[in-house]
Amino acid sequence: MTKVKGAIVVDTEVCKGCDLCIPVCADHVISMSKEVNRKGYHYAYMSNPEACTGCTNCAIVCPDRAISVYRVKVSV
Repeated sequence: MTKVKGAIVVDTEVCKGCDLCIPVCADHVISMSKEVNRKGYHYAYMSNPEACTGCTNCAIVCPDRAISVYRVKVSV
């Protein structure tokens, strides 16, 4: 049996902290960082990476295309 494991990569210098990705993540994977990028914005990051399924909802709603989603099939 295989399971899909996901991961996101956020371009922290492009992310402007709009928070649109957080409510669309059904698995509560994304949070906003306490740090800021060089433009002064808090950026999104994977706070719960083990829960990511790679659904791509976050990347779809990101207006700045700051999120890339990767999926890997893992044998269970």
